[in-house]
This record gives sequence, structure tokens and C-alpha cells, in this order.
Amino acid sequence: MATSRALATAAPATARRGQHPGIALTVIAATQLMVVLDVTIVNIALPHIQQALKFSTTDLSWVINAYTLAFGGLLLLGGRAGDILGRRRVFVVGVLVFGLASLLGGVAQSSPWLLAARALQGVGGAIASPTALALIATNFEEGPERNRAFGVYSAVAGAGGAVGLLLGGMLTSWLSWRWVLFVNVPIAIAIAVLAPLYINESERRPGRFDLTGAFTATVGMVSLVYGFIRASGHGWTDPVTLTAFCLAVGLLAAFLVNERRVPQPITPLHLFRERNRSGAYGLMLCVAATMFGIFFFITLFVQEILDYSPLRAGFAFLPISAAIAAAAQFAARSQLRWGPKPFLVTGSVLVLCGVFWASRIDVDGTFTGSVLGPTLLFGFGMGSIFVPAVLTAVSKVAPHETGAATGMLNTTQQVGGSLGLSILVTVFGTASRNEARQQVGKFLSHATPEQAARFRASGKLPAPYSSEVLAHGIATAFRMGLVFAALAVLIAVFVIKAPRVPRVPQAPDAGPSKAAPGVSPSGGGA
Repeated sequence: MATSRALATAAPATARRGQHPGIALTVIAATQLMVVLDVTIVNIALPHIQQALKFSTTDLSWVINAYTLAFGGLLLLGGRAGDILGRRRVFVVGVLVFGLASLLGGVAQSSPWLLAARALQGVGGAIASPTALALIATNFEEGPERNRAFGVYSAVAGAGGAVGLLLGGMLTSWLSWRWVLFVNVPIAIAIAVLAPLYINESERRPGRFDLTGAFTATVGMVSLVYGFIRASGHGWTDPVTLTAFCLAVGLLAAFLVNERRVPQPITPLHLFRERNRSGAYGLMLCVAATMFGIFFFITLFVQEILDYSPLRAGFAFLPISAAIAAAAQFAARSQLRWGPKPFLVTGSVLVLCGVFWASRIDVDGTFTGSVLGPTLLFGFGMGSIFVPAVLTAVSKVAPHETGAATGMLNTTQQVGGSLGLSILVTVFGTASRNEARQQVGKFLSHATPEQAARFRASGKLPAPYSSEVLAHGIATAFRMGLVFAALAVLIAVFVIKAPRVPRVPQAPDAGPSKAAPGVSPSGGGA
């Protein structure tokens, strides 16, 4: 599949209703909020989705991964599409795709149906999100006006995770898990109607689409993640597992070869040549791999073992959102004084401590000891890392490549989170199966004939035996998460040098992807 032909330049178009900066910013920020909160709003509903559509616990991770893999794999291509075809036009298409996918997901009657809709949501998000940020540069003059707009945009991105947790809890508790998807539909329609009226179109610039790069990278990562999750249930020697890994290696190798040869690659590999930037990408990959696991497994723990309602579970996650926001604000204000490295090191150590604490989780754990304490440490660590990682990623980057550098960081966050979650789910599945054998023996030795008959008919262990299996699997998965967290510490200490105190970069006028303010503290919404 070859890259497309270059397209001609076209002049920008003004909004049909003229200049209304407040309305334009509201429309752009609403889009970012919708995309960012999507992962957390769905996270709270996961136990209900599992029951309704008969997911296994390991396969349930695909509800998250289907979205984030499509989103992360196509993010840079979505930004490039906005530059070539016109940002407003592409923005509206992305929003409508996201809304349609949400509708399809909300009416899903089977697990494959829902996963296909989640992947399509990721495609829509990858189209809409980078163009939303770039439209700020199109619609707001450089200087205080644009800075204020970026401030609002960043605040919305940061708040999206907390809003998603609460909204997901309310919708799931009061209506149904399906409404965590339906809620996007009227928002998407309103944005698509208002965008041509109040948002200026950008100039279309000549360029090429690296479709081969987008295809090989996205499908290669999907194959890799599928291989890990398949191995958790069928073993490492399963033919389908081995085929998935071989396909992943072949496609990702083809991706690297393609990116070195095409004139306008989706991933500029030369960005990895600078040591600090490569370290920032590696660090974000490792902490995202841990972050997605924390949200996924703690959600199961509080609802399945602590028996929290979805709404109460949403409130249970508010402390980690507050910790991330507080630490991110402090780190952002302190960069000119201390630079990024102290925060990257401290944040990575806090993440490691939080994951270690979470790995001590057991069936008798309490909210304070098993959830609040570990997640607060983790939240302060993550918040300390985000802004310094962005500044390190854009240090020494040419102004016209700032968008690509920060977009790559966001892509690394999404792909790393999906890959990490798949590995943790594999460990969880293996540990749970081993623990289940022991718990079945214990149960049958104490069960009445009626209880034993019900177990043989359903194949499901009753509580508290099932809770023991779940808690053991979660704790073992977090022990694997310690490996990712330890790698993050090593990268922060030994790979990233102490650079000069960084300047906060101006967002590029035509950045092909998300600039610094768009890197989401919630994981794109994890």
C-alpha cells in the first residue's frame, strides 16, 4: 500500500457566523472532554459490561484496548489528515465517527459487536483529538488569547478523567452501562452542527498520507496485544498465540522499514536520536503500562470484592484524580526553578512505591489500606511526571516538529498502556487459574452435595472462594507492574540527563498532532 499523492494547498475559510471565540473554544473543549473521559467512563462500567455480554476477565481488557490501540495507532495520521484536508472538515468527520461508534456500542448485543464499536470510537478519537488542539492555533491569535485558550483546553483534558469516573458511576447506577456510550451521541451531533458555524477552517497544505505506516503500526500492535491476551487463556505454545506474535513481529519490522523510506512518515524516527527525548518516550511507555493496569484492576477490586456500587466506585477514584492534578500543577510551576529531571525521578519512585503497596492487596483488604493509600502515591507520582515528560520530549526540537514530538509522546502513552495492560492481564489469567485449582479443592471439601452440584453445573466458584481467586490474580498482576515501574525509575535516573531549565514551547501553528497541553493526565482517558 503506497502513500497517497500530495494534495494542493487550499485557502482557509471563516466560520459562517463570524468570530465568536467563546463559542469556538467551548466546542473544541467539549470535543476533548468527550474523547478524554471515554476510557474512565467505560472503566467504571466494566463489571456490568462483563455480566451483560459474557466477557471473561481477561477478554474484558479488550474493551479498553480496542479503543486505545486504534486511538494511539492512528493519532499522528489524524493530525496529518487535518493539515492536508482542512482541520475543521476532518474535525467534524472525527466527531461524527465517534458519535456513530458510541451509538453502535450502546446497542451492542455481543462482545465482538462492542469491541468493533470501541475500535471505531478510537478511530474517531484519533481523527478528532489532534485536530481539536490544532484548531486553537487556527482560531486564536498567538499571545495571551491563544495561551488562555490552551489553558482552558488543558484544564478540560485534566478534568476529563475525574468527570468520566463520576459520570460513569451515575449513568451505570441510575440507568444502564449502555448510557456511558449513548451519552456521547447528542454531544457529537451538537459539536458537528456548531463547528462550521463558529470555527474557522484552516489552510489546506500539500502533503502525503503514510497509510502503510499507519496500517503496519496499528495492526502490528493489535496482533502483539492479542498474542499476550490469548496466551493467558491458551498458553504460550498455542498455534494462534504463536501466529499472532509472528504477525506482530513481521508487521512492526515492516513499519520500521517503511518509516525509514517514505518522505513524510507517520512517525519521524529521527526524533528518537536525542537521548533525553527517547528517555521521555520510554518513561511514558512504562508508567502508562502501569497506569492502565491500576485503573483496570482497582475498578474490579472495589466493585467485585469491596462490593461498591458503580457510583461509589467513581467517588473512590476521585482522590487519585485530585493527586494527579495537584502534582501536575506543582510540577508545571516549578520547572523554571528545578527543571524536569528531579520530578521525573521523584515521580517514578512514587509510582514504584504505589504499585508495590498495591501488590500487597488481598481479599481482606480495605478501601483505605488497599485502594486509597496506593492510588494516592501513584497519583502524585503520575502528576509529577506528565509536564516534565512533555518538556523533555520537546527540548531541542525544531518549532515545526513540536507537534510531532508531543504527539509521539501521547501515542507512546496509549500504545504503552494497551501493551502493558495486556501483559498484566496475561499474568492475572495465569495466576487466577492456578489459584482457582486450589480454591476448588477447598470448596469441594466443605461443600454440601447441593452446592457441589450447582458448581459443576455453572463452573463458577461462590464467594468467598471466587474473591480469593480474583484478589490473588490482581496482586500477582501488580507484581508484574513493579517491573514496568522499576524500568521507569532506571530510565529517569540513568537515561535522562539533567537538561537546562526548559522553556515552555509555543504550540505549532500546523502541528500534525497534539501539542504539549494535549497530553492527557488521564491516559487519553485511562
